[in-house]
Amino acid sequence: MTRSSLVRYALRTASLAAFLGLWQLLTSLKVDLWLRFSQFPTVTDVARAFAGRLAGDDYWTDLTDSLTRILTGFALAAVLGVATGVLVARSRLAEDLLGPVLEVIRPIPAIALVPVAILLFPSNEQGIVFITCTAAYFPVLVSTRHAVRALTPVWEEAVRTMGGGRLRILGAVVLPGALPGIFGGLSVGIGVSWICVISAEMISGQYGVGYRTWQDYTVVNYPGVFVGMVTIGVLGWVTSTAVEVLGRRLTRWLPRTSYVPGGRTRAARPAVTPVRHGRDPEQHAQPEQQGHQDTEESRDEHLV
Repeated sequence: MTRSSLVRYALRTASLAAFLGLWQLLTSLKVDLWLRFSQFPTVTDVARAFAGRLAGDDYWTDLTDSLTRILTGFALAAVLGVATGVLVARSRLAEDLLGPVLEVIRPIPAIALVPVAILLFPSNEQGIVFITCTAAYFPVLVSTRHAVRALTPVWEEAVRTMGGGRLRILGAVVLPGALPGIFGGLSVGIGVSWICVISAEMISGQYGVGYRTWQDYTVVNYPGVFVGMVTIGVLGWVTSTAVEVLGRRLTRWLPRTSYVPGGRTRAARPAVTPVRHGRDPEQHAQPEQQGHQDTEESRDEHLV
C-alpha cells in the first residue's frame, strides 16, 4: 500500500470519526438552537441497540428478506433494462411501439405503484419485487439506450466488411461499447432500488429492514430507527460498490487516467528519441511514422 493510499484512508477514517464525535457531542449536550438534537439518540444509545439487534434472530431474518428482494428485483431490471434499451436504440419499429408507453410510465414514481402491485400480485412479496424492479428498470433502460446510440458507426461498418452478421455486431461492438453507460445506469438503479424497497416494506411488508424500522418508529424506539437507517446505508454502500467494481473489471480494456490535484489528468509522456548528428531528419521520422501506423492498425484490430 502506497503512502498516498494510506493518507486517503486516514482522511476518510478521520471524517467519519469527526461526524460521529459531533453527533455524540450535540445529542449528549441536548443542543436545541434551531435543530432539536435533544430528540436524537446518542451514538452510544444506537451502538447498544445495534449490539442487541445483532444478538437476535429477527435482525438477520430482516436482512435476508431485504437482500433477497433487492437482488431479485435488481437482477430482473438489469436484464430487462439492457434488452429493452438495446432493442429501442437499434430498431425504429421497437422505438415506435414501445417508446410512447415507456415514456408515459417512466415519470411515475415506483413507490406510487404500490396500489397497482397490491391489485396485480397475489402476495406482498411479489409486489415488493415488482416495485424494486420497476425502480431500477428505467435508469438502466435510459442509460443503455443513450450508450448504444452514442457508439461510432465505424466499428459496426468494420465488422460488416469482415463478414460479421447482426449477432456478431451485437456481441463484439454494441454490448462491449455500451458497457460503460450500462454500468452507469446499474449504479444509479441499485440506489433507487434500495429507496423503493425500503418504502415498500414500510407500506406493505411483513419482514425486512424497512418494515422493522417503521415498527420501531411506531413504538417510539428511536435508537432502533437509527439502527435500521445505518443498516440501510451500509447495505446500499456495499451493493453499489459491488456494481462499480464489477463494472471496472468488465471494462478494464478502457483507457484509464490517474487523478492529479487541480482537476488535471496525468497523461503518458511520449518517448523521445534523440536525433544523432549527421543523420537525415526524414530518415529519423520514418521509423516513428511506421510505429504510429502499426499502433493505429493494432488499435483498429482490437476495436474490431
